[in-house]
Amino acid sequence: MGFLFYLTLNLFLLVSVVLCFVILIQESKSLGLGASFGGDAGDSIFGTSTADVLKTFTRWVAILFLIGCVLLSMWSESGSSQQVQPVPFTMEEVEGQ
Repeated sequence: MGFLFYLTLNLFLLVSVVLCFVILIQESKSLGLGASFGGDAGDSIFGTSTADVLKTFTRWVAILFLIGCVLLSMWSESGSSQQVQPVPFTMEEVEGQ
């Protein structure tokens, strides 16, 4: 699996953390986590269209997250596709234990 796999895995973890943070920062019915940082409903970083910007950003980060899930799943599956051979044994060996 090399360097590229672990780099992709680290980027996936970063996208996961960003996605969690962006979801938590969005305004909900009770003002969300954004109110915990000292802002009120009227304050916003991006002006009056904060909800739209955060929804769009969340959508793109979620798409990156899903692509990363599928990519890493296929990548790790192809890396571990070694055939496992069963160990032959007799019934006497099983009954003797």
